[in-house]
Amino acid sequence: MKISFPLLWANKTKILLFGAVMLAGGALFFFGFPKIPDGNAGIAAPAPTKAKNRKGDDVAALRKKLNALSPQGIHVVIDTGQNLLFIRKGEQTLHRALVSTGSGNVLQDPSGERKWIFDTPRGVFSVGSKTRKPYWVKPDWAFIEEGEAIPKSYNDRIEAGGLGEYAVGIGNGYFIHGTLYTRLLGRNVTHGCIRMADEDLKRLYQTVPIGAKVMIF
Repeated sequence: MKISFPLLWANKTKILLFGAVMLAGGALFFFGFPKIPDGNAGIAAPAPTKAKNRKGDDVAALRKKLNALSPQGIHVVIDTGQNLLFIRKGEQTLHRALVSTGSGNVLQDPSGERKWIFDTPRGVFSVGSKTRKPYWVKPDWAFIEEGEAIPKSYNDRIEAGGLGEYAVGIGNGYFIHGTLYTRLLGRNVTHGCIRMADEDLKRLYQTVPIGAKVMIF
């Protein structure tokens, strides 16, 4: 008789925070059992042992390993499922804020040549820029979405005041910025950027340095 046990796989793009276990750093963890040889001749049954808090011990050991993989300095963690942003320093949470993240909606160019998916990217990024009083240079999709003609002039694309007092760039055209629609915080409604309330955004801008890691899941 041959007995095998399935493996438990942890997706490296997911990070479980502030629960029982945090999975981060792109590590892949496997748990399994050895195969039992065919037949049972000559194999003695294992002696009974006292039950220990194995689960708690395993969780503590795993948390210790995972914390070693996490950034030790100031970094940002964004949970797109719960629409929460955490400013952390090592294992300590310095600030927690309600945010809005990508809607996942799809916009098709009427010409049929282009398509946009408005989702917040998952992965590990870095703070690349910090801007006060930012303005938005509206991309083509912003005009297509509103049914407007795409302007030829660069100046016609500029829109001031919609991004709040600060903008923190994390690369590939994505920013953490303010919002005019604070009633929508906590919902997946954006075109991919992360929106925050004014006071939370100010705290982020003042606390998080250039180069800090931003972990999004």
